[in-house]
Amino acid sequence: MTKNRAVLKGLSLLTTLCLLVSQAVGVTGGPELPNPGKAPLTHDQQIQLGLKAASQVYQQMPVLPDNSPETQYIRQLGAKLEAVIPKQYSWPYEFHVIPQKEINAFALPGGQVFVNVGTIAAAQNEGQLAGVMAHEMSHVYMQHSAKQAGKTQTTAALAGIAGAILGAAAGGVIGSLAQAGINFGAQGIILKYSREDEAQADAVGAIIMYKAGYNPRAMADFFKLLASEGGAGPQFLSDHPNPGNREQAIQQEIANWPPKTYVTSSPAFQQAHQQASAIKVYTAEQISAGAKNGQWARLNRQNGAVFGPNGGAVVPASESAPAPIALSNVLPNQHMVSSDLGFVNIARPDNWQLTMPRQTGESIRIAPSAGVAGNNVGYGVIIDALKAQPDQPLDQVTSNLVSALQSGGDDLQPVGSAQPISVGGAKGLSVKMQSTSPFPDADGQSQKERDWLVTAQRSDGSVVYMVFVAPESQWDKFSPAFDSMLKSVRLQ
Repeated sequence: MTKNRAVLKGLSLLTTLCLLVSQAVGVTGGPELPNPGKAPLTHDQQIQLGLKAASQVYQQMPVLPDNSPETQYIRQLGAKLEAVIPKQYSWPYEFHVIPQKEINAFALPGGQVFVNVGTIAAAQNEGQLAGVMAHEMSHVYMQHSAKQAGKTQTTAALAGIAGAILGAAAGGVIGSLAQAGINFGAQGIILKYSREDEAQADAVGAIIMYKAGYNPRAMADFFKLLASEGGAGPQFLSDHPNPGNREQAIQQEIANWPPKTYVTSSPAFQQAHQQASAIKVYTAEQISAGAKNGQWARLNRQNGAVFGPNGGAVVPASESAPAPIALSNVLPNQHMVSSDLGFVNIARPDNWQLTMPRQTGESIRIAPSAGVAGNNVGYGVIIDALKAQPDQPLDQVTSNLVSALQSGGDDLQPVGSAQPISVGGAKGLSVKMQSTSPFPDADGQSQKERDWLVTAQRSDGSVVYMVFVAPESQWDKFSPAFDSMLKSVRLQ
């Protein structure tokens, strides 16, 4: 069953019913994000520009693979921040981690965000790290790079950039990026931001933090911490000119906002913080030297950190025809770890990876790496949420969801009717379904797959759904873990 594609195609038929949780679930009241205005480059052109620049990053800098714990954590935190941005102003944010010692982070047009391991190690709590990321996401939100290009380039030059972005011009990628204010230097990516841009990113980032449940003061605290290091300071402060009185400006910004209880840190941050202090990192000088001889492009390919044409990691051709899977490679262990997904908290086997959505239409995935082939999940759990229409009963939402999944082009079929179930103390429904597994059986033959759909209504009316997946013949090996995961669910 191609779960992500089925959900994407099916849900497109339900636009009158629901929206993805990232567009629907968020903090209400308090400050609102501003209209970012227009830029001389279109939405699609900015996305393509960012993808081209990101592909260059993967050629000239080391990047951790998507399944690394550090990357998974940064994506989880990024998704929590992205969830509060209104749909009409959002971008397909994607988050990456660079094993660089220096404290830095940068965001490319269209939503590609890179965070240095040194930044994760330097942050004293999750609020400070969220502040850095919200600041970078705000540069994308306000389209600062594209607007900067409009200030410094003629109309003809902008047309040339757009042509190169969309593939109309051959070669000259670096030159085209430089025209839009994106340079590759000894310190990696350098974007041309003004003090006005920085002040605006602080202000917008503060709103994103507040809506996501973080104290905006943590952003100023981190910048103040960096400035106290003396000397030239971290590269971050060189790339991001200080607009002046940062702490005072943020304090004034939030003075009249409704009070709330903020998230300071989390076990996930503490784990990522410790891992960041132990991981092998490189200095800016080492990265610059390695880029000259292609060291990082080779290392990234070896590690599976390869940037694809659509912004994702390239899937090896061999994965297009999955081979039989050894049960030992996908069985969940008994050690469970808690994962806060923003709208729901769930425990998962610690040998199964948590993968956050990379773009609109994808769902959260908890699965063993060997149990996923491209976009197809053969072993694991798919999690997402919908916003139902007012007063729409859960059974109707569930029925529509089943129909949407079936319309996705799969052979999915319900087995029996929906049954009541309790999910984290809330009313839920359970639907047993069956389809064809993306993985063949031990003899290389096609096999049936069980897909267990569970839905539950949150207090705000939105509906969380989970699809537990495993081959029918092996279901009894996985059902204890699935039951434990479901019992651990806490709706937020």
